[in-house]
Amino acid sequence: MNSCSSNSQSNPKRNKMRIAVIIPAYNEEKNLLTIINEIRNNMPQADVIVVDDGSSDGTSKVAKKAHVKLISLPFNLRIGGAVQTGIKYAVRNNYEIVVQVDADGQHDPKYLSKLIEPIVREGTDIVIGSRFLGKNATGTSYIRGLGIRFFSWLVKLITGEKIVDCSSGFRALSRRAAVFFSKYYPTDFPDAEALIMAHFAGLKITEVRTEFRNRKTGKSSLNFFRFLYYPIKETLAILFLVMKRRRLKW
Repeated sequence: MNSCSSNSQSNPKRNKMRIAVIIPAYNEEKNLLTIINEIRNNMPQADVIVVDDGSSDGTSKVAKKAHVKLISLPFNLRIGGAVQTGIKYAVRNNYEIVVQVDADGQHDPKYLSKLIEPIVREGTDIVIGSRFLGKNATGTSYIRGLGIRFFSWLVKLITGEKIVDCSSGFRALSRRAAVFFSKYYPTDFPDAEALIMAHFAGLKITEVRTEFRNRKTGKSSLNFFRFLYYPIKETLAILFLVMKRRRLKW
């Protein structure tokens, strides 16, 4: 799978499209306003949708003060459930492009235009913002990098598609991809599994070069226990997905 070049000049077709930027957020009150403002500065035509995933801090208050669309979940669904909630909302409200941006600030909104260009110009369904395209990888530790390479290898083994950053949550979806994921989406650790599902459904996937930033404040939801649990659970989920593929109507 090849990276896509982008044109930084204004694209009239893109500017007329309805774009939703979904921010799944769990206890991110200290980071949320900054990322909202960065999205507005870099893509003012987009609507920002915050999905508060059962936070116990002031995440919802920050979103309300920022005057963005807020969906408050009554309890924590984890990242997959929060993202799918935002996708469902975007589909029901007829958005043409849906972008996921994490609330912790690691995804740089200056790449938003670059991220959606393959959808606008080439009819791509899923565009992944990749840390690993180009010479210098950004925003990951050595151990986490090993895990990403393993799942990238697993995705290629199953689908034949080379995706070098299959764990990136910095993604843009076409309307077709959003409709599909509004019906089918993994509830926990969804990144690699969702790409395999999309491949089985015939969706076109590509990557573009982006840079990731370090979290400034707060803690990642991926604690030590979940860091150990993640590769086992995700591998088993992918194997079960492959086995039941024939029963799925994709």
